[in-house]
Amino acid sequence: MFLAVYLLAGACAGLVAGLFGVGGGIVVVPVLVVVFESQGFNSDILTHMAIGTSLATIVFTSFSSVLNHHRLGSVDWQIFKPMSAGIVLGAVIGVVTVLQLDGELVKKLIGGFAIFVAFKMFLQSARVPTKDVPRGYAVMAPVGVFVGWVSSIFGIGGGTLTVPFLSRYNLEMKKVVGTAAACGLPIAIAGALTNVALGIGLPNRPEWSLGYVYIPALLGIALASTYFAKVGAKLAHRLPADILKKLFSVTLFAVGLKFLFF
Repeated sequence: MFLAVYLLAGACAGLVAGLFGVGGGIVVVPVLVVVFESQGFNSDILTHMAIGTSLATIVFTSFSSVLNHHRLGSVDWQIFKPMSAGIVLGAVIGVVTVLQLDGELVKKLIGGFAIFVAFKMFLQSARVPTKDVPRGYAVMAPVGVFVGWVSSIFGIGGGTLTVPFLSRYNLEMKKVVGTAAACGLPIAIAGALTNVALGIGLPNRPEWSLGYVYIPALLGIALASTYFAKVGAKLAHRLPADILKKLFSVTLFAVGLKFLFF
């Protein structure tokens, strides 16, 4: 039964990743928290296991999404390069940060953060940006550090920050989504490896786990998400930009409510 849940979560995560430029963690983390609770995981590490496993799944989801966005010409690599320089450092710091926090507190923080970004993105969707995206390392590398730090705390691919940030500028929405998807890959790789390294030898871990990464969930989610990321990327090129922004906002709002109240 759990395998079917992991496959379904992977399908949803891949679709969201390709459609919105996020790494799928926005779907995976809440699902894993619920499933891990039903499997009887230790409550002290349950949320951290969900976050670590989510980041590991995003490696596969994001890679598939980035590849398809690149083929469709929707990744601005000149934006990605300076951002990724800071993203890796921020992701490592974020993992170290979240492991110092109580799991229940992390869930509440995720919920509040998601709702905040959802409202901000929804209101922003009516504006017409006129400024060009800054492309230098002096601006974009620090932005990358912040994106990587917050994203690895919450087990997400960074799209919840990168999409609203890039949407403020005069950049086609399809490029915003594709570039955000690309930024999710270094977040996922750095965050997953750090969760593995810091969780080795941890007591009370479930069987078949590697550090804070639960391998059965990783395999099930990655298997489904890789395919559905392709579907999402194609849909991103067919839907109008304003609809994409509103859908992204509604998705974030729903996830925020789940973490805060359910």
